[in-house]
Amino acid sequence: MGQVNRRAVLLGGAAAVSAAALSSTVPSWANARTLAAAPAIHDPFQLGVASGDPLPDSVVLWTRLAPAPLNPDGFGGMPDASYTVDWELANDQAFTSIAQRGTVTAARASGHSVHIEPVGLEPGREYFYRFKTSGYISPVGRTRTAPAAGAAVNQLKYCFSSCQHWEEGWYHSYKGMLADNPELVLFLGDYMYERKSGRAAAERNPRRLAFTEDVTTLAQYRARHAQHKTDADLQNAHAMAPWIVVFDDHEVMNNWNGTTSPATADRKAAGFQAFYENMPIRSTAKPSGASIRLYRQFTWGNLARFHMLDTRQYRSAQVPDPSGSTGPACTDMRSTSRSILGTTQEAWLLKALETQPAKWDFLGQQVFFATRDGDGNKATCESPDSWQGYEASRDRIAKGIVDRKVPNPIVLTGDVHRHWAADLRRDYFNHSDPVFGSELVTTSVTSNSDTATDPSSTWLSNNPHIKYCRGKRGYVRVTASQTQMRADFMTVSDTTEYDFSKVTLAADRSYVVEAGKPGLQRV
Repeated sequence: MGQVNRRAVLLGGAAAVSAAALSSTVPSWANARTLAAAPAIHDPFQLGVASGDPLPDSVVLWTRLAPAPLNPDGFGGMPDASYTVDWELANDQAFTSIAQRGTVTAARASGHSVHIEPVGLEPGREYFYRFKTSGYISPVGRTRTAPAAGAAVNQLKYCFSSCQHWEEGWYHSYKGMLADNPELVLFLGDYMYERKSGRAAAERNPRRLAFTEDVTTLAQYRARHAQHKTDADLQNAHAMAPWIVVFDDHEVMNNWNGTTSPATADRKAAGFQAFYENMPIRSTAKPSGASIRLYRQFTWGNLARFHMLDTRQYRSAQVPDPSGSTGPACTDMRSTSRSILGTTQEAWLLKALETQPAKWDFLGQQVFFATRDGDGNKATCESPDSWQGYEASRDRIAKGIVDRKVPNPIVLTGDVHRHWAADLRRDYFNHSDPVFGSELVTTSVTSNSDTATDPSSTWLSNNPHIKYCRGKRGYVRVTASQTQMRADFMTVSDTTEYDFSKVTLAADRSYVVEAGKPGLQRV
């Protein structure tokens, strides 16, 4: 594993206080009584800093104290004690103009994670933040608040990614994001993997998991999250801009669901707790046992609205893969009683879509929305771990979008480890059915695809709504304006090569959607 310069400040500015300074004096900003009561620690900011869930007057600031992140007990090398953490939010990266500051306690029960939710901030502006404890200063992070509701916004650039298995590559995608300098980053699931790579050792990246058994306990989930977060490029991307994060399955267990999950309630509770502790998300998402509320909405002035969905926790049981056949599995996949969102979340989304306060509605979620049809036969079924596996649920959302005349809906998707671009229809077997929106699917950051070949010409003729597919690693960069949305499908030539100078990262394909004119157009 490459060494991370934990004290490096991403954007310039403050340097860390040395351990020697701690031994001689207690910094003026520290709480001497608390420090005296807690054992001394070395640099606790090994996991960096992050921000997320931006509102017009608030944003979450995050860090987690972990001087030894990979310790198997899950506590990151922290003693069994509480620590005072000071935080500062500044108008400038040199911290000469402090907007807000405060103190919080990092407790063992929450994995010594810190979630700050300052309020009363100015909308649509940039801030810088940092944390201090035990004589150390964290790296500096940059964040921003969302524009005020209804405020005129001409442009938003954001990136989205998913699926970053530690063993299967270097996170070069985040070097690309850093160069893109987006205002916002979305992560759509599989931030960490609960199991080791299934690929042969010769095909995998040189770095290895600290422990190879499947994670099932809170200690293991904490340690696995921590290992993923030690990646320097991932830390830099977190410190660059606010993130909006949702999970998929591997944050708990492959293919779990909320109905007949193979994951026990204890395992889900452990996975949810570790997810919360390691993500810059609001206290409204703090889990209660085996339940966590992740679906939520964010607006970006009059330009964009993000509906962040949870297609995992409330879904009906996934049916066995029918592999393109007919039969009972098809009947189940088309049952009107089945849902991928659950009744409450479906109603919440459809209610929100009754109004259109912004030009673009982006649905950030985990699994493929459009149909992928292998044989052109409407009677057969496939892809149960997608919206195809919940056809009635998908149709209720599609019908809701059409009936409400949502002008510019774009579905954002992860999960499948390949780039895809598709147009959305009510009936994918009627190739003249009107297009009502589009879907952008990001490939994985590192996790490799089980299918290496591109779709055949026959397959594509059965799926004319599918405009693009590529099995490279990467992410998607989106630039939205009042007149159009542009999506650049960014690809990395090699994620197993550590030396980035030997790697090519560029837009493999680009599409635009003109506002008010549904359908992807190739640039």
